[in-house]
Amino acid sequence: MIPVSASVNASPYQDQRVVVTGAGGGIGAALARRFADEGATVVVNDLDAARAASVAGGIGARAIALPGDASAVAAEAREALGGEVDIYCANAGLASGGDAFADEAVWEAAWDTNVMAHVRAARLLLPHWLERGSGRFVSTVSAAGLLTMIGAAPYSVTKHGALAFAEWLSLTYRHRGVRVHAICPQGVRTDMLTAAGSAGELVLAPTAIEPEAVADALFDGMEKGRFLILPHPEVADFHIARATDPDRWLGGMNHLQQKWEGR
Repeated sequence: MIPVSASVNASPYQDQRVVVTGAGGGIGAALARRFADEGATVVVNDLDAARAASVAGGIGARAIALPGDASAVAAEAREALGGEVDIYCANAGLASGGDAFADEAVWEAAWDTNVMAHVRAARLLLPHWLERGSGRFVSTVSAAGLLTMIGAAPYSVTKHGALAFAEWLSLTYRHRGVRVHAICPQGVRTDMLTAAGSAGELVLAPTAIEPEAVADALFDGMEKGRFLILPHPEVADFHIARATDPDRWLGGMNHLQQKWEGR
C-alpha cells in the first residue's frame, strides 16, 4: 500500500495570509474561524478591541487580533502578516437606518465604512497583487446591495456602491489574477439583524441563517470561481425579477413598506 501524501488533501488556503475586518462577531468571526480551520493565518480586525481579542483567542495561534477602524486598517494588517496579504475580506459594515432625511453624518459614516474602506484596501493591495499575478478580495455586500432594504436608505445606497466597486474590480483585474467575490446574504442571525428592528423582523428574520452558513457559501463559491455569493439562493430570483420587471418589483417592495408602516 502506497501512503498518501498529506499535501494531496491540503486546503488551497493552507498558509494563506488573510485579513477579515469586522470580525469581532457575526459573519466576520465565522469567516475568520473558517479560514483558520483551513490552515490560513488570519488578522481579526474589529473596532471593539475586546471582541477582536476574544475571537482571535478562540482561534489560537493562527489568529492575530488587530483592533481599529476598518476604514484605515489595511496597511497595519498587512504589516502584521509580514508584509503580505493573500485574501482581504472587507466585511465590516454599518447597518445605517433612516430615510432620505437622515443626517449628513449618518450618510458620510455609511459611505466611509461600506464603500471607501473597500476602496482604500484595494488601493493598498492591488499593486502587489497585480505584480505577482494573484490576490483575492472578498466584499460582504448583503442582499441590500442587489435589491434594497426598507427603512434603511444610507445602508441600501452604500451597499449598492460596495457591489458596484466589487464588480469593477472583477471586470478590470480578473485576467491579471485578482479574484473578487461579493457576498450578498439576506437575514443572518447577528447583532446587525437585531439592530435592524421591526423592518428586520418583517423582511429578514423569517429566513435568517447562521453566520457559519455564510462562510460555507463563500468557500463553495471560491471553489467554483463565482463572483456572486448568495447564501440565500432565492435572492437570485428576486434579482432577476427586479431587472426584468422593475415596476412590479417596486410595487411589491412598496407593499412591504406599507405593511411595515402599519405595524
